[in-house]
Amino acid sequence: MPKDAHQQDVAALSSAKNGLIYLTANDWTLISDKANRMQFKAGEQIVHRGRRTHGLYLLVKGKAQVQIPGLGKAREIGPGEVCGEISFLDELPATADVVAGEPVWVYYLDRPTLQSLFELFPHLGSRFYRSLASIVSRRLRELIDQPVSPTKKDPQ
Repeated sequence: MPKDAHQQDVAALSSAKNGLIYLTANDWTLISDKANRMQFKAGEQIVHRGRRTHGLYLLVKGKAQVQIPGLGKAREIGPGEVCGEISFLDELPATADVVAGEPVWVYYLDRPTLQSLFELFPHLGSRFYRSLASIVSRRLRELIDQPVSPTKKDPQ
């Protein structure tokens, strides 16, 4: 990958307000050097509900829809945001489908790669997990704060 493209990727990730906000510039350099850059076509699934991710995805370019059964409208995520974090954290199957709404570029980080980075750089691990906790907390609050649609009453 050309150096300019790599720098643009890191700039998009590090400037995101809903991403891994506690990571430093050095953290981003370490992570981006170890990540696997992948592309998904529009309509292609990034995360499959019911399947483990074995890592997490950082969106670099493009937008994707997070589809959670029973919640109606999909939530859109974009550059700098993560997906697959629940499966990554609890090592269980993903709780949502994430589908590319347009061509999407991601950095994929698998668990062993991250674990080796965290062993070498423990403070990176601390900032990384603090960022993930912040993301999960914010997303849970957004779900809780969604207006509840009226339920249909059974005719009596």
